[in-house]
Amino acid sequence: MSDDDDIQYIKRQRTLHYGSLEETERKRQTGAASSVTGTTPAATTTAAQLEDIDSDEDYEETNKKSNATKVGMPPPTAASLANKIDDDYFDLETEMERDKVALLEEFERKKRARQINVSTDDAEIKNNLRQLNEPICYFGEGPAERRRRLKELLASLGENAIKQKQTEEEERKLQQREQEATWYHEGPETLRVARLWLADYSLPRARDRLERARQALEVPSATRAGRMVEMQKKLQSLAPLCSQVGDTRPVSSAAFNEDSSLLMTASWSGLCKLWSVPNCELKQTMRGHASYVGGVALRPGVKLDEENVVAMASGGHDGAVKLWGFGNEESIADITGHMPHRVSKVAFHPSGRFLATACYDSSWRLWDLEQKTEVLHQEGHAKPVHCLSYQSDGSVLVTGGLDAFGRVWDLRTGRCIMFLEGHLGAIFGVDFSPNGFHIATGSQDNTCKIWDLRRRQPVYTIPAHTNLISDVKYQQDGGSFLVTCSYDSTTKIWSNKTWQPLKTLQGHDNKVISVDVSPNSQYIATTSFDRTFKLWAPDS
Repeated sequence: MSDDDDIQYIKRQRTLHYGSLEETERKRQTGAASSVTGTTPAATTTAAQLEDIDSDEDYEETNKKSNATKVGMPPPTAASLANKIDDDYFDLETEMERDKVALLEEFERKKRARQINVSTDDAEIKNNLRQLNEPICYFGEGPAERRRRLKELLASLGENAIKQKQTEEEERKLQQREQEATWYHEGPETLRVARLWLADYSLPRARDRLERARQALEVPSATRAGRMVEMQKKLQSLAPLCSQVGDTRPVSSAAFNEDSSLLMTASWSGLCKLWSVPNCELKQTMRGHASYVGGVALRPGVKLDEENVVAMASGGHDGAVKLWGFGNEESIADITGHMPHRVSKVAFHPSGRFLATACYDSSWRLWDLEQKTEVLHQEGHAKPVHCLSYQSDGSVLVTGGLDAFGRVWDLRTGRCIMFLEGHLGAIFGVDFSPNGFHIATGSQDNTCKIWDLRRRQPVYTIPAHTNLISDVKYQQDGGSFLVTCSYDSTTKIWSNKTWQPLKTLQGHDNKVISVDVSPNSQYIATTSFDRTFKLWAPDS
């Protein structure tokens, strides 16, 4: 007898329940009530289940509460059970109806997708997906899958979705152009008079400048190379000619006059002084500023023996701009339109008629000394305007601001004709080349950039210093070299076109604040935080 014969297979009997749902529910409720009262034990409860229930206190409490609740409730009636069944059938029919509607919508969408005509050009399909702000390609997706995806998108968004996107994009660009467009408002009569005068003054000078440029091209290249070598030797022999203690506070600015015989300096003590060149003898002290002075300028065309004529200008930290004359310790006139904002730099127009001021209210202003009024209050920078410079023709002016941007303005129309974008820090120095189209800017990012006004883009970046560049100046007679000064206590000279370093002027004990080149190209003046100014000249 095998082991298989000992095993007895018991077939599980199937239990059938008869009767209506109402009778079954009534019997279940009656059995539950009798088990709570203890009259009739539950026939289906086993000993193991009772042990499990007795060992679980939480389950006992929950079971008692639910049984007590069931005892207190009346038995359900046939009507309530019928309603419950009807509700269940109603929910089921609702879900089926929803699924049916969703299925019909899916069929309709696929039908619309089949009817939509989409180009077979993959580049055009990608362009359409980009216009719909969708990924132009998924991983592993081919042209056919991409075309199918575009069809499905158009079926869900609408066949005209691409045209609508194009229309919205064109409207957005149009609105952006309208916001960026130059807007005008009616100016005073004095501005019209000034602009007409500037046009009459600048056009002949521009013609003469172009004629000089044409004549320079006719000079043989060997002659030009010889002049360049001679100039470089002269620059490499630069040495301190004079070192003078300018004041008890840092000397903030210096400027030569038209014939290179005088040098004007300003300091943080509020004093402005006039020195002789090259002896550096004090000629005149001007008092009047209540705070430190940031920028000074000498008016072209005014001689030393002329009295009661505006010959110099200075701008202070308190916003006061003072106009000085030769031989007078006190100012001839004051310009108070900037208060309380700082005036960092001032510059006279090449004609001597106009004075430009850079103000820390994010604007610069143009003053007509003949009409004795402000003819232009120009905004455009997002942060304070720190420096400015005129073109030699007198038709264009460049400004640099603490927003790291520069702007070139046409004084005859008021338009911003070039935007200088590229520096990573504030611009502290700007200057125009005598050729009329090159602009140098010195920045807080330790670099000096050269810009071309004709091409409206930067042409070279000079990694000039190890600290911020505080000022830049071109040689006024020909523009053959460029001078930069920095907070690294040095001043450097760079050759034009090749931008190679020619000479490093070392001698200041502290940061160099400003630099200026004399019109005759014989002297270079530097001012510093060490309270001195130095005059540099070739060692002859």
